[in-house]
Amino acid sequence: MTSGSHPQQKSATGVRQVRLRTSGATMQRLPGGVILIKAEEALRPYIKVLTDRLRHWATVAPERVCMAKRGGADGAWRNLTYGQAWESIQSIGQALLDRGLSVERPVAILSENDFEHFLLTMAGQHVGIPTAPISPPYSLISKDFSKLRHTLNILTPGMVFVADGTRYARALEAVVGEHVEVVATAAPPDRRKTSLFADLLETKVTPAVEAAHQRIDPDSPAKFLFTSGSTGVPKGVITTHRMICSNQQMIAQVFRFMEDEPPVLVDWLPWNHVFGGNHDVGVCVYHGGTFYIDDGKPGPGSIEKTVRNLREISNTIYLNVPKGYDDLLPFLRADRELCKTFFRRLGLMFYAGAGLSQPVWDAYRQLAYETCGERIIMATGLGSTETSPMAIQTTWETDRAGTIGIPVPGVELKLVPCGDKLEARVRGPNVTPGYWRQPELTRNVFDEEGFYSFGDAVRFVDPEDVNKGLLFDGRLTEDFKLGNGTWVSVGPLRANILAALAPLVRDAVIAGHDRDFISILIFADSDACRALAPELPKDAAPETVFRHEAVRAHFQSLLRGLAKEATGSSNRVVRAILVEEPPSLDEGEVTDKGSLNQRAVLERRADLVEELYAPEASGRRLSI
Repeated sequence: MTSGSHPQQKSATGVRQVRLRTSGATMQRLPGGVILIKAEEALRPYIKVLTDRLRHWATVAPERVCMAKRGGADGAWRNLTYGQAWESIQSIGQALLDRGLSVERPVAILSENDFEHFLLTMAGQHVGIPTAPISPPYSLISKDFSKLRHTLNILTPGMVFVADGTRYARALEAVVGEHVEVVATAAPPDRRKTSLFADLLETKVTPAVEAAHQRIDPDSPAKFLFTSGSTGVPKGVITTHRMICSNQQMIAQVFRFMEDEPPVLVDWLPWNHVFGGNHDVGVCVYHGGTFYIDDGKPGPGSIEKTVRNLREISNTIYLNVPKGYDDLLPFLRADRELCKTFFRRLGLMFYAGAGLSQPVWDAYRQLAYETCGERIIMATGLGSTETSPMAIQTTWETDRAGTIGIPVPGVELKLVPCGDKLEARVRGPNVTPGYWRQPELTRNVFDEEGFYSFGDAVRFVDPEDVNKGLLFDGRLTEDFKLGNGTWVSVGPLRANILAALAPLVRDAVIAGHDRDFISILIFADSDACRALAPELPKDAAPETVFRHEAVRAHFQSLLRGLAKEATGSSNRVVRAILVEEPPSLDEGEVTDKGSLNQRAVLERRADLVEELYAPEASGRRLSI
């Protein structure tokens, strides 16, 4: 496994050398085909509350920038130092205590990433009052607010925070009871109990803040993170102080180079998700780094903001979802100066949330080598909201996308036979005790030994050598059998489809349960597809684009190429439809992570599935 020196030092191996874990894992085979895998290295001691590290950095480096975000008419970076953050956190903590908030009456945060969101979260953790960041689309995109209503009914918050009272006015009016205090950074709503965030900052600190901090039980909730998963109904994952702090120590022991130099992150990932809110913010606070809140995100009109930020700031570790890497790639290819800034200090690239296609993986390796004469490790792992999130992680260079690695220190991995697959289950201090006020859901995800089940399957890169790592082998709940009894592994097949159809598609849903062959519903990118028909106007509706003869012909060709690579009926796509209506958040087709809920799409669009398998071809259907 890779170890080495400062990220900027050249390596004779062609790989930029950074300090990563150097130990491996052990494997034990148990009766019934069960396999137990553990890291050789033990988990080191860790702090009780994340703000203990923030207090440390405020003491030793008070002028260091903790958070930065663009603001004002000129879009210049505004800085929040560790000293300023620590002072604000104590005042806000006092304000929360004064209001009698608690685990039973926590703080719901409806807004996007910003200073106030960060300070409120840290203040709540410091005094033992949980916060719950809620996905902004629940408030801003949803038409019926059903998911927002569901989450708030579970939480029973004593305070709701929004950055802008005007933007969230409809959601507040529809869902938040008048007895609940609303705190806003600006434009507080009329006709209800409201406060300005500035009022919290002016609260005089008393000894009650430190007393509350000292009383915190590490196993009490620090926050509630809502995740839809495959159910489509948000579940409140209890996230304890022990989970957060132990997981940050696990991360520190596998990404050791962050101990050599405070990390610098340019990061857009939403804090209502575990990747952005726990992993990335936690990495910054734990190591005294600087977090630049990226005002961009993947997608046309937004990725350009990310590019602007990356032209100015060089990351030491870059963390993103595959879609983010996909959308950034054309800009890196076209701009050598952007490449130089991007790769100059970069010690590691990391992706999670979905699979990264091999062509994109290869492109970043090549760009890094062309820019700085070295390859930079691109790593991933397997984790979830319920595991804080890191549980299994790669820390070495591989030649293929998708190697998820081995368990991190402190995590036990149990592989349980499930048909011809191995189901992954984990146990450790980073694993949730369950779902808030949903005991029946909690019972369903833990086995008799207390192992949490991801619902995912994994397989060995090399069954004879555990230290070559594991590969993701699909969601067990998504796999199905064709009518001939052949199993279809949806995860790997979907990854192959997206790679073959890139960059024209956003996602695909696989159909074929009890049918004779596989078909897919394609959610295409209308902007990318429009380039195939340049005569169409820029504002052409998606259905006009997808029905254009050139677009259909191109997809037909791609599907035929995909079919030629198939090895049998388990991975051969025979028919497809370009879906014209985007997936619906309110109908549960989109999870809180922004990914598609395969089951919900198939159920809601049963008419399209029937069209795929109808004896007579329709005008929309594509066939190989």
